[in-house]
Amino acid sequence: MPRPTAVTALAAATALLLALAGCGEPERPEQRGPVGPPGARTGAAAQPSAGSPFWVDPDSEAARQVRRYEAQGRAEDAKVLRRISERPVADWPAHDDPVPDVTKVVRGAKAAGRTAVLVAYNIPHRDCGMYSAGGAPDAAAYRAWIDAFAGALGDASAIVVLEPDAVPHLVDGCTPARYQDERYELLAGAVDRLKRQPRTRVYLDAGNPAWIPDPARLVEPLRRAGVARADGFALNVSNFQTNDAVKGFGARLSALLDGAHYTVDTSRNGQGPLPGDRDEAWCNPPGRALGTPPTDRTGDPLVDAYLWIKRPGESDGTCRGGPAAGTWWPDYALGLARRARA
Repeated sequence: MPRPTAVTALAAATALLLALAGCGEPERPEQRGPVGPPGARTGAAAQPSAGSPFWVDPDSEAARQVRRYEAQGRAEDAKVLRRISERPVADWPAHDDPVPDVTKVVRGAKAAGRTAVLVAYNIPHRDCGMYSAGGAPDAAAYRAWIDAFAGALGDASAIVVLEPDAVPHLVDGCTPARYQDERYELLAGAVDRLKRQPRTRVYLDAGNPAWIPDPARLVEPLRRAGVARADGFALNVSNFQTNDAVKGFGARLSALLDGAHYTVDTSRNGQGPLPGDRDEAWCNPPGRALGTPPTDRTGDPLVDAYLWIKRPGESDGTCRGGPAAGTWWPDYALGLARRARA
């Protein structure tokens, strides 16, 4: 499965044109292999944050960075970055074979008595050919990939956010018409396959209120994609919309979907979206902060969980001095953590 790479000038120009056409949504953080030699998992098990039933990876990029800061005598930076390293973030299994990544996560979660949080992100023609282009080469490959992903979950307690952007890109016209029927079929099939696992909850991505402002436009696409057989929908993945804005939108969409529940990505929305920069407001915006820590105690009967789906500290792409999409960026991570309120 292709990895994000540095964006050439031509690619950047193409991306800008697509963004102006309505297709410029966030690129996605692809999970990479471990840093250092295989098996070098030296971190002690992290404690989940208060009110969170979700698994914390003791060897995440943030946890490794904390250990590096400690080794360098940067105790204050290490303390600040624990606001990320000691909280659960979603895993995005990459590669043509998702089984190793999924297996690692569910084993860790089961051993800790916690719930794994994962993202299935491999739909063909992904991201309209932009920064996170790629995905499975065809429908058959995708069905095999999602079957392997689901099988690796076994009987573990898990939440899966299904295919960020896939439905909104059907709505905004980014996905060419010749691929649309196939995409609906693949999404509905993925919901059904994942729900065969006894303790897996599935939330179908529905974008964010700044992308598709009218929730009515999402209703029929979500239904065709199988939302009625899922556990609900997911909002604000990799974006910065405030909890209030997202919940207002989510409540309206839920009412149109017979009371469907939803989750909210709060990983970086502590200061809301970047004002006055609509074209690339999603790409490494300065001055942002971590949002509400992951929890299933949301105080809202429609909101099943606040989750950190985007992995805080991983770059959105080569904008504003950032490295390639999905690359760990310590300075950006520290900024998010320093500005956090909790």
